[in-house]
Amino acid sequence: MPEVSVKICGLTAPDHVRASVDAGARYLGFNFFPKSPRYVSPEQAAELAAPVPVGVAKVALVVNATDELLDSITRTVPFDMLQLHGSETVERVREVKDRYGLPVMKVIGVAEAEDLAAIDAYSDVADQLLIDAKAPKNAVLPGGNGLAFDWRLLAGRKYWRKPWMLAGGLNPDNVAEAIRMTGAQQVDVASGVESAPGVKDGDLIKAFIKAAR
Repeated sequence: MPEVSVKICGLTAPDHVRASVDAGARYLGFNFFPKSPRYVSPEQAAELAAPVPVGVAKVALVVNATDELLDSITRTVPFDMLQLHGSETVERVREVKDRYGLPVMKVIGVAEAEDLAAIDAYSDVADQLLIDAKAPKNAVLPGGNGLAFDWRLLAGRKYWRKPWMLAGGLNPDNVAEAIRMTGAQQVDVASGVESAPGVKDGDLIKAFIKAAR
């Protein structure tokens, strides 16, 4: 079985970028949603991303972003992928791909079996899918809430048309079980490796990646 790839999302400090790279993360996520405790400006992201080695994908997380914001982000930081974490339509995903020429990961929130239908629709346009716990009604954040969903909903579904990543409430204690139940080959974590909202913990990052593998 191939080694599970890990994405550490919402990085805000150089030492946590280093810890993620040193522990073997394959993706690093930078959050451009202003309401998030993990928010960074394009200029901050540029400084954080500068030392990231080739082979580790730099991902820009945006929520219903305008072209103006995406223009600023992509001009300032050499991103490898755009992560659309809002209510973007299939048409908007296609627009973003065509405009920026970058791979796009579309986030799909799941709470019940009916939510899985969106996965097939977005598979037609997105390069990757991130299956996350659906945010509660009235939640400020679309993700990074530390909530999990019923992983049994994904059992036996590991062969969607596009690569996919599991997110939602993962931490060093449960990620191995989540992978076993879903067959995920890629996992994403933000709050599960933090000592406080938006504050990553280097030891938790190492423990998470070790547990995922």
